[in-house]
Amino acid sequence: MPRLRHAALALFLAAMPAAAQRAPDTLVIGNAAAVTTVDPHYHNLGPNNALGNHIFDRLVERDSRARPRPGLAESYRAVSGTVWEFRLRQGVTWHDGRPFTADDVVFTFERAPNVPNSPGGFGGFLRAIERTEVVDAHTIRIHTRQPHPLLPLDLASVSIIARHAAEGAQSDDYNSGRAAVGTGPYRLAAYRSGDRVELARNEAWWGGREPWSRVTLRFLLNDGARTAALLAGDVDLIEQIPTTDLARLKREPKLVVTEIASLRTVFLSPDYSRTGATPLVTDNAGTPLPRNPFLDPRVRHALSLAINREALVERAMDGAAEATAQWLPRGAFGYNPDVRPAPFDPEAARRLLAEAGFPEGFRLTLATPNDRWPNDARLSQAVAQMWTRIGVRTQVDAMPFAAFVPRRTRQEHATQLGAWGSSTGEASNYLLAVVSTYDRAKLTGASNMTRHSDPVIDDLLARGAATMDDEAREAIWREAVAYYARQEPMIQLLQYVNTWAHRRGLRHDPRMDERTIAMGVRPAD
Repeated sequence: MPRLRHAALALFLAAMPAAAQRAPDTLVIGNAAAVTTVDPHYHNLGPNNALGNHIFDRLVERDSRARPRPGLAESYRAVSGTVWEFRLRQGVTWHDGRPFTADDVVFTFERAPNVPNSPGGFGGFLRAIERTEVVDAHTIRIHTRQPHPLLPLDLASVSIIARHAAEGAQSDDYNSGRAAVGTGPYRLAAYRSGDRVELARNEAWWGGREPWSRVTLRFLLNDGARTAALLAGDVDLIEQIPTTDLARLKREPKLVVTEIASLRTVFLSPDYSRTGATPLVTDNAGTPLPRNPFLDPRVRHALSLAINREALVERAMDGAAEATAQWLPRGAFGYNPDVRPAPFDPEAARRLLAEAGFPEGFRLTLATPNDRWPNDARLSQAVAQMWTRIGVRTQVDAMPFAAFVPRRTRQEHATQLGAWGSSTGEASNYLLAVVSTYDRAKLTGASNMTRHSDPVIDDLLARGAATMDDEAREAIWREAVAYYARQEPMIQLLQYVNTWAHRRGLRHDPRMDERTIAMGVRPAD
């Protein structure tokens, strides 16, 4: 850390009592990424989903370890292989006082897969539903096209909205607050794009009165600014502790650091949308290549072998990650203990490139956000250096996430850094959203921005999703992990460790899905 930054942090330490100037029942959180919309169905993005947890509820909720528990559905059961019954809580009201009923669930299921211009929506979580039968105002039966054991887990990702407030509403109507009427523990008080979200306690929440009357989510995308704001007492809790500050904050007696293994994985995703010339991939003279090199698995394997993942953990992440070849942490449902990261072997990488017809390598541009995930641009720069050493001369195009997303959606990146948090805690989530074939009709591949397609992966996903027996289903997911590691459609890098820091006087329950929610923060006993 530069000397000037050390001095600045020391000054901020002296100013920490500033927090005492706020009302004791208010909470200010420093977000590492901006909320891009209040619409809970527009963009399946971590900060958006965390905000949605405050304003809306779901039929099924997940605890901090990604385990399902009852939400707006007080109970649920499989009536048969293709029918699930959900009994809804009675006496639940929307923020405007109107009653919550089964009709709101039906409306939600109709709207969520069909949000216009969504850059990555929630339809995949509803793909198995054939029809929703309303038995009475507080009982529904969901009929699936085939056995679908993942339905409760899937529904834990779909926020329930009010028909009377949201019918005909666009995403802007949520941002203004007109349609942002939920049943959740907090009401939207204000959304200031690029700056903050202000929330007010829902005094009538069915889950019990929360301790915080007001909650502010401040968007502090700069790592140093986030740490400084905590040390100055301007915020009570921050997420994504900069790895360079982690050891220091752990030693600070006025602060508490919490951490947990993350469900978020980091990977490199080549473009598959083109078979011919690919933008930003050229020979060493700058001439576009006549064919897409990433379609050849030997090229992907070469790029993987050129990466020293342990060095990324130690130098780019300061130890706050684990090298991986899969997308879930140890112990998660579907984690394959037999799959290990590819060894660092630059000589083998060069041989594979030569076999694939690139003895002199080629040039490419690696796109990355520089303000979304921990050390995103730093990781990309390190990988670029490693690839350049084997002859794949790599230039990094780093940009704010707000600029990265639209270009990603239009398949304008030849290769890009990606990250995905499997919020369900089961291996199917990443396969469904990121790796399976993009198909709007089948609601698969909603976040498959590079248009990868492999019928073997699609078949494994379909078989696993229809297997009711847990042991047999996990065996299919492990088979999928092994196949993925052999093919390397995306080049897996790391599994993050989620970190937070907060002032003493609070208790925080860290979440594997990395969401920072006020409901997980309590005054210390």
